[in-house]
Amino acid sequence: MGCETCSMRKRYERNPRSLLGRIWRWHTGFCPGWRKYVNSLTPEARAELDARLAEAAKK
Repeated sequence: MGCETCSMRKRYERNPRSLLGRIWRWHTGFCPGWRKYVNSLTPEARAELDARLAEAAKK
């Protein structure tokens, strides 16, 4: 299970205020796998990911 297909991340994108969504967002602050995943993305893909997560946070 990678960050791209993580079920907790999908829960966050659907409902960022859910308990599992909040836990996922909290854990991204220190998860080395998440950092490696984000750093492996192209600048365009990273911008798209940032925009999608920012949009989810507004819900």
